[in-house]
Amino acid sequence: MEKSEPGLFDILCAQLEQREAETLAPRAALTKDGLRRNPEQRADEGYRQSFSLDVDRILHSRAYTRYIDKTQVFYLIKNDHITHRVLHVQLVSKIARTIGRFLRLNEDLIEAIALGHDIGHAPFGHEGETFLSELCQEHGIGPFLHNVQSVQFLDKVERGGKGWNLCLQTLDGILCHDGEIHNQYLHPVTKMGFDDLERDIRAKLEDPAVQLIPMTAEGCVVRMADTISYIGRDIEDAIRLKLISRDQIPRECAEILGETNGSIVHALVTDIIRNSANGTEISFSAYISDALKKLKQFNLENIYLHKKVKANSATIHKLFRHLFEKFLDDFQKQRRDSAIFTSFLRGKDEAYLTGHRDAEIVRDFLAGMTDHYFLRQCPEEMQPKPAL
Repeated sequence: MEKSEPGLFDILCAQLEQREAETLAPRAALTKDGLRRNPEQRADEGYRQSFSLDVDRILHSRAYTRYIDKTQVFYLIKNDHITHRVLHVQLVSKIARTIGRFLRLNEDLIEAIALGHDIGHAPFGHEGETFLSELCQEHGIGPFLHNVQSVQFLDKVERGGKGWNLCLQTLDGILCHDGEIHNQYLHPVTKMGFDDLERDIRAKLEDPAVQLIPMTAEGCVVRMADTISYIGRDIEDAIRLKLISRDQIPRECAEILGETNGSIVHALVTDIIRNSANGTEISFSAYISDALKKLKQFNLENIYLHKKVKANSATIHKLFRHLFEKFLDDFQKQRRDSAIFTSFLRGKDEAYLTGHRDAEIVRDFLAGMTDHYFLRQCPEEMQPKPAL
């Protein structure tokens, strides 16, 4: 059989890969190196490049759609201008791509990691994560961690349990994003395959405090951008809700980073580009890193632990337990009219059902809920009232 002549898109894709090789930095992840768990499905990519296709798949996932009604920090509030999870991931993507452009990294991979990094967050933010983790451990399936759950959704829950067959580099960046951990610098750690991803997941579940490092510079940038995107934005939201005033921001932080979200983002992005342009690490300078660490502590003490933010914690805690036990009982007793069957398990692949324990299925269902859907599953008399 004669070899067919390359078509238009073959030529264009070859040109794009050549342009990557010529313009991206030596440490950048190249499209041609994108590694999928099921390489035989690579033909599904068509003419789209690997990491760009990952972006499309994440954007079109059902879990991504549910970002729009998931808590970032503040929940049960009557204010349409407070950050929700969907805006947060968009801000992370924009900030990370700006850094990546100046460092000549792969912006498609950055966007895929950024848009997917929080897809496993439970309703009601980090409080919901804590409550769900407690229940998961009680039922013998280990802690609930939103970064591990993000991989779980994209790899094993979406598409009826078949997953999206995303690239290793994308899933690794999502797993390792850990924006709550403070780092002055990050250096990518070489990983060869999906066995490394599974090893990292096991390590994180065995010890949630273990620090995982991304395998790509792009993953390191997203991890830094996660912090950059929320630190000043949370301050602005807290000021808008009258939880703090601007003059409470520590002077030693304000003098270095500024006292508005815009100035904070600009200072941090400028510093990370300046300190990462000519080395192998993605890095803040020491004095900027120190100011950022102090500002994160300020946010913890004055915003995240504020009594008004925590006003409904006990009620939300009870509701998580109520729903977990209810849906576990519904599943085990095969009540087919229950929402766990009608809204979650309908159309699920048999491999998903046989590959997960009962409590893991309930975990996946609860973790995927939006705030409002979660509350709609609860008796009206148990539902909390807005505190802000």
